Amino acid sequence: MRYERIIDELRGLGSPEKAQHLSRFFKTGAGEYGEGDRFLGITMPVQREVVRRHAQEVSLHDIEQLVTHELHECRMVGLLLLIARYEKSRDEQQRDGYARWYVEHVQYVNSWDLVDVTCPRILGPWLADRDRTVLYELARADHLWSNRIAVITTLYFIKRDDFTDTLRLADLLLDHRHDLMHKAVGWMLREVGKRDAACEKAFLKERYARMPRTMLRYAIERFPEEERKRYLHGHI
Repeated sequence: MRYERIIDELRGLGSPEKAQHLSRFFKTGAGEYGEGDRFLGITMPVQREVVRRHAQEVSLHDIEQLVTHELHECRMVGLLLLIARYEKSRDEQQRDGYARWYVEHVQYVNSWDLVDVTCPRILGPWLADRDRTVLYELARADHLWSNRIAVITTLYFIKRDDFTDTLRLADLLLDHRHDLMHKAVGWMLREVGKRDAACEKAFLKERYARMPRTMLRYAIERFPEEERKRYLHGHI
């Protein structure tokens, strides 16, 4: 099976020192968001090179074995292989199948890097001209990574000057309990502001006083210093 060869290849590329660093960086300790996750210690450029070597030959079964694997880098490589298949295909029915497969396997897209690297590249284009109800279902799920997928997917829309779902989801997630969602929502609001500052500020005007502090800081990161201080001190 090709997936077994890919896993063996990844194991051979690992670094125990990098693995220890990544385990700390991605908060894998007891009670932390990445509790129990395991790393080989492989950089993203090296993982992408593995994907390039195998993208032409893997089956969806191979991809499933990688995406559902306990090792973080195996899941990342599997997801990147899925995206490679999605982006290469010109068959809309096939692309639809790949995107739906991703949604059905979101429980394995279970770290912020897995989310951020993948969902805008597959769910973004898939939903560009479709009903986007699935994003609201993900946003309401009792699952941190589904919630993050919902809002980060909208980065694809933002880059096409479509802010509607970003702002609606930001409203829906405004009171989310997790810091990683505060960062995600604030980041997407900042991306809206890069393309339409007035749009972002209109959204913030009615909400900034009750936004989690981290979310607000991320959202206004690019504002002039004096304006940032006014937001942070409640003087807008």
